[in-house]
Amino acid sequence: MGVRVAEEWLHSCSGCEIAILNTGEGLLELLKQIDLVHIPVLMDNKYYGQMGDGTELTIPEAEVGLVSGGVANEEHLEVLLEMRKKCKILIALGTCATHGGLPALLNSWGMEDGMVDYYSTATTEACEVPTDVVPAPLDRVYALDEKVEIDMILPGCPPNPALIAEVLTALLEGRDPAIPTKSVCDTCPTRREGKGGVSKVRRFLQNAQYNPEQPIDEMRCLLEQGLMCMGPVTAAGCASGRGAPSCISARVPCRGCFGPVRREGNQMLDMMNALASNAIDYTSVVDRRSLLRFSGSHGLLRKLPVRKNTEE
Repeated sequence: MGVRVAEEWLHSCSGCEIAILNTGEGLLELLKQIDLVHIPVLMDNKYYGQMGDGTELTIPEAEVGLVSGGVANEEHLEVLLEMRKKCKILIALGTCATHGGLPALLNSWGMEDGMVDYYSTATTEACEVPTDVVPAPLDRVYALDEKVEIDMILPGCPPNPALIAEVLTALLEGRDPAIPTKSVCDTCPTRREGKGGVSKVRRFLQNAQYNPEQPIDEMRCLLEQGLMCMGPVTAAGCASGRGAPSCISARVPCRGCFGPVRREGNQMLDMMNALASNAIDYTSVVDRRSLLRFSGSHGLLRKLPVRKNTEE
């Protein structure tokens, strides 16, 4: 029997699970050495027994556990706690699991107000937030390490399939995985000319300046062109095995989907510093909080207090 591996998805879209499948031939080789004991996207394994006669949620024991998605309700938390209990090594897979991801944008409004907006809009009849049968929501969207101890993080929206294969292979071989530790900028081949090109951030309503007939390394750095490219403050990884970073290869700015370079980093504050160091006016950013679109957990995105009217 091979190394037992369990995988779970919480507040997620299944993109991380598709990334696992996209390891392609690498997955076929891994399957010769691992035993997938639990992975809802691929196999049927009931939480309460195959006949539904159990009284407590159970997941098979495993040497390695992968969990995608953040924690937004009581069911997510229950499943995560069980995975932590049953897995010797627990890996947070994808940016939702590592830093909250896009679902953590809800933290800007607060869970209660956000749920009301979900179920009661201007175009439908008013209705109450469901409370029967469905799991009760938590007060906000959490990253996994805010609720349990995590042994390794592998961010990305979705994660790079090559890195997923590398992590699992390294664990099988008893070595540290070779995963990037630098920023997207460190892996970006675009041409840098230095400060002074622009003074303000411009919205990406027009294409960047480049010659489509020329290779990517002939295009000038998008940040130096005044576009909000988050490469300086975003963890590398999307470029592994692919050449240039994914967004840059499409001639568009990095959106920050791999989360901060430092595990505890704040992409918003770090990006403000990056703009200032490039002599770009950071006050020209239209919505600074949107820079945390992929990393709003750990209390970074939260509901702003209502300001009182002082002109009364």
